[in-house]
Order: sequence, then C-alpha cells, then structure tokens
Amino acid sequence: MTLAPDSPSKPRRRRLLRLPALEIQQGPNRRVYTFAIDGKQLPDIATVSRIRRDDATKLHGYQRPESLAHVGAIRRYLDTDPSPLLPNAIVVAFDERVRFRGKKSIDEDRPAFVRHGTIIIPVVVGAGEDEKPGFIVDGQQRTAAIRDSRLDEFPICVTAFIADTHADQRSQFILVNSTKALPKGLIHELLPEASGALPASLMVRQLPATLVERLNYSKKSPLHQMIQTQTNPKGLIKDNSMLRMLETSLDNGALWPYRGDTAGPNFGCMLSILNNFWQAVSEVFPDAWGIPPRRSRLMHGVGIIGMGVLMDEISHARGSADQITSEEEFAADLKAIADDCHWTEGTWPFPDGPRAWNGVENTARDIARMQEYLIGRYRQRIGGRR
Repeated sequence: MTLAPDSPSKPRRRRLLRLPALEIQQGPNRRVYTFAIDGKQLPDIATVSRIRRDDATKLHGYQRPESLAHVGAIRRYLDTDPSPLLPNAIVVAFDERVRFRGKKSIDEDRPAFVRHGTIIIPVVVGAGEDEKPGFIVDGQQRTAAIRDSRLDEFPICVTAFIADTHADQRSQFILVNSTKALPKGLIHELLPEASGALPASLMVRQLPATLVERLNYSKKSPLHQMIQTQTNPKGLIKDNSMLRMLETSLDNGALWPYRGDTAGPNFGCMLSILNNFWQAVSEVFPDAWGIPPRRSRLMHGVGIIGMGVLMDEISHARGSADQITSEEEFAADLKAIADDCHWTEGTWPFPDGPRAWNGVENTARDIARMQEYLIGRYRQRIGGRR
C-alpha cells in the first residue's frame, strides 16, 4: 500500500537545493537567473501548468497538452546519439519561495548587471504538482523527453524568473511563445488573465478575448459554451470568428462607445448589447441556431462576422448615446429580413450572382459579400419605416 504524502507514518522529507547561478538584471525591476541542473531532477522542482477550467469556469494554468510525438522524437535522439546536445535553456517561473543569495565580488571588470551566487530552491520529496515552486514556461517537451529517457542523468541549462502571480506567469508564457508556432486559440484564451507588457498585436486582442471569455462562460449568455476554445473544444463557433466580429464592432460599431480608451472598458454595456443581439438571433433563427457550421452558415465564420456588422447597423439606427438596443428591438428588425436569409437551405441572391446556402465560405470576399447583402436588405426593409 502506498502511503499518502501527508501520512504521519511517513513524513515527507524537505530539503533545500542550492545551485550555483548567475543573476542578470533586466531593466529596473526584472531579474533572471541562469543555472545548470540535472534534467532528471527538474520535475522535482517544476511542474507543467496545464490549461483547464474548474467547475466555476475559472481559468487555471497555461500550457497546452504534451505532444507525445515530439517527446518521443527527442527521447529517441537522447537514447541513440552517443553525444546528445540540447543547448537551449528550459524557462521556468518560480514563486516567491525561491530566493537568490549573491556573493560579494571584488572583480571590478564584472558588468554591473551581473552577479554570481546561489539560487536556493525548496524541494519536498513526494510533493503534489501544486506544491512545487516552479512552473515550466518553455521546454515541457524536452523536459518530458529527458524524464522518460534511459539516461542516468542529463545536465541542462535553466533560465528562471520569479513571479508572484499566475497572471504574470501567463504574460511571460505568451511573450516567450508568441513568436513560435503556438496555437493562436491558446494565446487568445490566456490573454484575458495576462498582465504586464504584451506586444501591440496581442494588446489589441486582449479586450475582445475578454469579451469572448465572458460570452462563453457566463450562464446568462446566449452563447454559453458555444465558442470553441482550448478548454471548450466542443464549441460550435470558432473563437477567431467571434474575435473578428468583436474587433470590428469595437473599432467603429456598437461596442465602440464603451471600449473606454481612458477610463477602461464598460463591460456591462458591451455585454448587454451582445447578449441582447445574439439572444434575438437565436429566437428569430431557431432552426439555424446551435447546430454545426456545416449544417448552418449562421454558426459559420461568414455568418458570425456578417451578423456582427448587422448588429452594429441596427444599434446605430435604433440607439442613441445613452440607450442600448433591447433584445425586443433587435428581434423586431431581424424578423424583417428573416425571409432574406438562407442559413440552412436555398440560395443567396447576391447582386453578383446567386450562391448556394452552403457555398459561402470564410474568405474575405465572401464575408464582404455577406455583409453588404445583409446591410442592403436591412436598409431596404426597414428604411421606409423610420
């Protein structure tokens, strides 16, 4: 029988791992640490923080699942090459339990931003994953390959930083991996809870990514768990389609007045508009709602982005500076063009030629064609009434 880690019959051994290290100062507030460690020991002090959501839909972790094929290829290299070499450093985020003890130096030629010393890492034998002081930010596949290899030991280089919060760890994970072939969906899902400086291209997506998260995981949302993300792979609507729809509205549509360039975004107003509109869409087009995109172009990127522009158009026609278009108002205007929409059957009578209902694709040309058609029909049906 295996005793539980906290069993009084077998107390867990605690020790401090002391390793020679360099501390490098980057800017006024950042310090990174470089040291060597046996790769077989790394899993004792650092874990892989898998991205997941708990029962309350709170986001945890940030790493994608382990790629068995990639791990296997690295392991075979380690086990078969007589002189294997993995020169790139593993990047680890430590919590505040890890500390660095610098040594006084009389070397006047040493750069001011570098000092040598000892990094001190607590180790608890048999500790659970959540108890380890480190999280692997980059290098999980190499770490797993070393762990599974037949080698008795394999020293590796580690570059580490100390981050007190998971938000800071997520931000650094995004920065480290943003130039690699990392799934965009993973970055998009991490953005709402990342902090600190991010590239401009990602900062632009942080607000729409936050809206996607709230639409997807609020039980009051008509889009509850309908958006496909890393933690919700069964969603029907591609997250990138929702992001593009939201970005357009934030740029010059219904959401623009509430993005808060100086005072911060007004999520309450933005979510009211979005919930009202998509609830109305679900009621006006029940046969096309909540089914796979191959059976409904409403759930397809071309439909989501096209309807987003229609949301902006209706809001502009209906609303005012201090009034949000209601669900009933959205539904009334959508009903006026319901017979003009061919989400699941029939033919789209586009001005440049008819297209089968499922002949429109998520391309720039078809998206523009759909937007122009929906706006044109809306203005034609509603224009004379107001």
